[in-house]
Amino acid sequence: MYLDHFGLNEPPFRITPHTDFFFGGANRGATLDALLYAIGHDEGIVKVTGEVGSGKTMLCRVLMERLPENVETIYLANPSLSNDEILFAVADELKIELANDRPSRLMRALLDHLIALYAEGRRVVVLIDEAHAMPRETLEEIRLLSNLETNRHKLLQIVLFGQPELDEHLNTAQLRQLMDRITHTFRLEPLAGNDVERYIDFRMRAAGYRGPSVFSAKAIRLIAEASGGLTRRVNILADKSLLAAFAANVHAVTVKEVRRAIRDSEFYRARKNWRPFALAAAGVAGGLLIGLNLDLLVHDRPDSVRPSESAAPAGPRPAKPMRVAPAPGNKTTSEPAASLTAPLAVPAAAPAPATREPTRNTRVAPEKAVPETPAAHFAPPTERAADEFSVTGQASVLAAKRSVESENGAAETERSGEHAAKSPPPMAPQEPAQGKLVRELFAATQRWLEAAPQDNYSIQLFVAKHSDVAGLENFLLSAIKKAPKERFHIYSVKSDDVQWYRLAYGSYPNIEQASAALDKLPREFLTGKPFHLTIGRMRSQNRQ
Repeated sequence: MYLDHFGLNEPPFRITPHTDFFFGGANRGATLDALLYAIGHDEGIVKVTGEVGSGKTMLCRVLMERLPENVETIYLANPSLSNDEILFAVADELKIELANDRPSRLMRALLDHLIALYAEGRRVVVLIDEAHAMPRETLEEIRLLSNLETNRHKLLQIVLFGQPELDEHLNTAQLRQLMDRITHTFRLEPLAGNDVERYIDFRMRAAGYRGPSVFSAKAIRLIAEASGGLTRRVNILADKSLLAAFAANVHAVTVKEVRRAIRDSEFYRARKNWRPFALAAAGVAGGLLIGLNLDLLVHDRPDSVRPSESAAPAGPRPAKPMRVAPAPGNKTTSEPAASLTAPLAVPAAAPAPATREPTRNTRVAPEKAVPETPAAHFAPPTERAADEFSVTGQASVLAAKRSVESENGAAETERSGEHAAKSPPPMAPQEPAQGKLVRELFAATQRWLEAAPQDNYSIQLFVAKHSDVAGLENFLLSAIKKAPKERFHIYSVKSDDVQWYRLAYGSYPNIEQASAALDKLPREFLTGKPFHLTIGRMRSQNRQ
């Protein structure tokens, strides 16, 4: 709408990860170079964390483009994959024939394929987005995938992208083995004030703007403060500010336009909602402080200066207030009332104590700038190296293969033994609590799963938590306008004690027909990043 007004070729502040708009400042370019180096030098599992909207997905997409041609990239953006499904997702991306559904056989087929690729001088990198939302069992399966290696080289490089909650998951006892395999950790920090100015100018120039700076210095400072330095919020506020300037028929963005953009932004409105309550709480705390200090002045004076007790009516003497020390872990600098004195008995209920989000001990990417370079080049093995691999290296590869098979087989046996010993018998799937269409299809799917051939395939379209069945209902109401209702199936999956409902589509006798149908899905069906899976797997997950 405002492109011609400002002389732009395209929108400069889209929130989609357009790699032409990748900003290399604020340590982003250095982090990208470090990721390229780690992947090219067999550095094990790499982890990248950052707050929502800090640019993790953009960094991941740029990394995919910068990797050399001899690296095959697998991008997984579906966090609801189970531990078995992630194996099938990796195998599907590598075009491995899925002869059966046994994970142990699939792991061996995956190992054989990776060894063949390595012999050809090719490498495989798995980029996992939204890793913080993955079940713990799936993260443990990622650890087993990282075991695929020869005596000298990793056969599969893994990079995890996630929010800071990923660090909390990895610090648990269940995932300590995965944590030990992470060799590099990078943190995408919010942009500082001067970085916000450079970021906005870079995006405007990348979109075709050639004039003087549109945003005033005060406007940029206000955007930096309101956005918290998160690039997604900077994009939203900058875009709305340009729109406000266009509506006012001016060519400069000032504080006035930015304030209009802030008022129109939901995330900033949510930040401000707590302020009236904080001011009211501070007023109440101040009143209590004054009252308590006056009371202490009266009761702490010596008898010689107190009023004569004989002049007062007979009655019980009030209890002397006791000083209450704050708990060692609850002291805050922003709440002075936390360390005030308080009487033993208070007639009115005291306000709830303020809590503070625990700080996270995370590693930060180094501040030293690394010159940004084009795609790194990983040279394939020379003819002599290939001969060495084919003659002397086969023994080490076969030994590594047997070692990995042994470990994976032992892990699978251990898991199956623990499951048999500790897990309760399969239970009936939990019916959705709401949604007329969801409940109807769920009941029909239970009958369909009992009769459908387990070797057939279906396509998973959508997944929703039990608390978001309404979203699944809305998706279905739109989907049945594109395809018959009878082709949709809803089944139940429980992972980490969280109830999920998955929507599948169609039934196909083999993987070729399922893949062909996947490529022809309507655009409206692609929002959930669909993939195919066997009906036998759907049936087993529905009963777990």
